[in-house]
Amino acid sequence: MTEEMYSVEQVADRLGLHVRTVRGYIRSGRLRAVRIGKQYRIAASDLDALIGQPPAAIVAGQAEVSSIVQIDGVDRAAADRLGTLVLASANTGHDPARPLRVQTVHDEQRRRLKIIIIGDPAGTAELLHLLDAVLTADNGLLDREVHDA
Repeated sequence: MTEEMYSVEQVADRLGLHVRTVRGYIRSGRLRAVRIGKQYRIAASDLDALIGQPPAAIVAGQAEVSSIVQIDGVDRAAADRLGTLVLASANTGHDPARPLRVQTVHDEQRRRLKIIIIGDPAGTAELLHLLDAVLTADNGLLDREVHDA
């Protein structure tokens, strides 16, 4: 059985969005798509995931964890470095059937970074351990002072 596939135009029409908005979702990774030649095709399950519909087959015993990590005293540069590290880790070495979803939000006025992680318990724990190691290590990732040479 093959899954139904939609064009960018069909998805835009179905969601009431502009075609450029749908392409932007694809480029940013918010919407998964397959490129065939010069056109994208979106699987029905990927469209359902975007709009929040549960997958057709839910596996019993499968768990999902939501975590929010708040780090205070973080400037923009450190937030960018930490966000890149976390996103790179989330996007590599994990089971594609159970992806980790990560969102980072930096509040410059409060110098606060929030990292939202959603995924399976093992993958989430692994990412949290990485964060703990980075935040407790004296590796300069969160240094706020600029040293002149």
